[in-house]
Amino acid sequence: MKAYHIILADDHALLRQGIRKIIDDAEGLKVIGEVGDGLSLLNALKKQQVHMAIVDISMPKIRGIEATLEIKERYPKVKVLILSMHKSKEYLYQAISAGADGYLLKEDTDDELFTAIETVRRGETYLSPNIAKDLTTTFIDSCRKGFQRRKDPLSTREKEVLKLVVEGHTSKDISKMLHISLRTAQHHRANIQKKLQTKKMAELVKYAMEKGYITRT
Repeated sequence: MKAYHIILADDHALLRQGIRKIIDDAEGLKVIGEVGDGLSLLNALKKQQVHMAIVDISMPKIRGIEATLEIKERYPKVKVLILSMHKSKEYLYQAISAGADGYLLKEDTDDELFTAIETVRRGETYLSPNIAKDLTTTFIDSCRKGFQRRKDPLSTREKEVLKLVVEGHTSKDISKMLHISLRTAQHHRANIQKKLQTKKMAELVKYAMEKGYITRT
């Protein structure tokens, strides 16, 4: 039987290694790659055939929520299982609205990982037991409807730039952080403002929050 290919995306190498060991001991499952940030995950998916991505909700460069949205738009057949330390409905709503097929709490990984993988693999939505007990099917349905409505005019690079902009970085900072020219960074900022039809920082921050590029504090 052909192996079910899984890629791991988490900025904590030890956690990735632990999950990989668990999966590699299972028949029919194979980890074909590990990455430490969302941008690397999207790049890896261009080069490899993947059935499922297990994605940390909080990663550098591109967060798990944003990466999930990109994956579902580009590779709708790829399943996404979100790994999270957050039990709040807000994070869950962001994940499912972005198209995630499952939401696994990191504290449940040892006991629930295989259940989560198999549930998602069957085409069902998986939620960690500590979250699922407090939710209704209506809530999940509303999350799914949010995914259907969710459209984004920004490119992957523009989303990355927007995240840095609302975090307070200058164009010069962004050019260094993303290894692009200052002119290119300024061009991306101008495109973002044009596409979103605003130059106001408050509106850019609001948009980034709604899309899950940054976390409400």
